[in-house]
Amino acid sequence: LNEHLFANLRHAHELIAGWRNDYNHHRPHTSLDGLTPWEHHQRSVEDQTLNRANS
Repeated sequence: LNEHLFANLRHAHELIAGWRNDYNHHRPHTSLDGLTPWEHHQRSVEDQTLNRANS
């Protein structure tokens, strides 16, 4: 985002939304063992569901 000049607020919103989507759904994070934040979230939800079923 530091590389962009925004023509207007709508343009900024569109670029930021695209960046946020890429960051959360397509870029693996080393702090999450190579998962994207979305994949990490999904695994967390699945783990919680399994834990409830096994309780």
